[in-house]
Amino acid sequence: MTGGIQWSIMAVRLDVPDAEPWFAQSPDLVLKTASVGKLLVLGDVARRIGDGSLAADHRVSKQHAPFVRDSGLWHALDQDELTVVDACRLVGAVSDNLATNVLLDLVGLDAVATYGDSIGAKPMEMLDYVSGEARDRSAPGVPPTLSRASAASLVHYLRRLYDGTVSPRVEEWMSLSTDLSMVASAFGEDPLAHNVIGEPDGDTAHPTLINKTGTDDGIRADVGLLRDGDRAVGYAAIANWPTDESEPGVAAVMARMRRIGEEIRDRMLQG
Repeated sequence: MTGGIQWSIMAVRLDVPDAEPWFAQSPDLVLKTASVGKLLVLGDVARRIGDGSLAADHRVSKQHAPFVRDSGLWHALDQDELTVVDACRLVGAVSDNLATNVLLDLVGLDAVATYGDSIGAKPMEMLDYVSGEARDRSAPGVPPTLSRASAASLVHYLRRLYDGTVSPRVEEWMSLSTDLSMVASAFGEDPLAHNVIGEPDGDTAHPTLINKTGTDDGIRADVGLLRDGDRAVGYAAIANWPTDESEPGVAAVMARMRRIGEEIRDRMLQG
């Protein structure tokens, strides 16, 4: 812990079997990860689409799901129904809370946990629906946080994505992410126009980035995968700090996140 901030960090080549991490700090420390746990929801939905138990064009409604604003767009849209895939795209692009709750209504938290077990995700877990209210940890049955993980477990998820155990659909959805404010800020990408995955005329000579972030009071997390030719680097950086800390604590975390990204960028440039 530095200055009241707990860190769990890891970056490693995924294309090299048994590669030593480029760098790591407390990679097995389990911390709160806010919206990063939504990757398990996306993974389970993608698995169902892949095995035919769920149609990609199945329509879901926001009318009866637990309503929440904050991150996302669907709560502000007139459209009451979307296809399952479009709901997943919203989660990947803007971490849409309402779309997440709709998808959880569709598949169930227990099924998401079972999916996580099937890919060996623990201690990465999605523990609850997204709520717009402060979490009452003293209430019976209320999880202490939305999701949690260690950096090592998040990199394990990326390994399963890289080797195809997690559906490639998840990579497509992650590639839409508009939050490049943390580790990914060092890579110089346009947050609104960096997706080339699945595009036939995509610039394959340029490194491609996918990522998912999590943000809440006292929490910042960024997990991502960079591909450059045959090379693939997975990273995860999680920071937790006491919620009574002032804004300078946030500034310090964000500055460290960028430095982590710069180290990854520089290592990739070295070849």
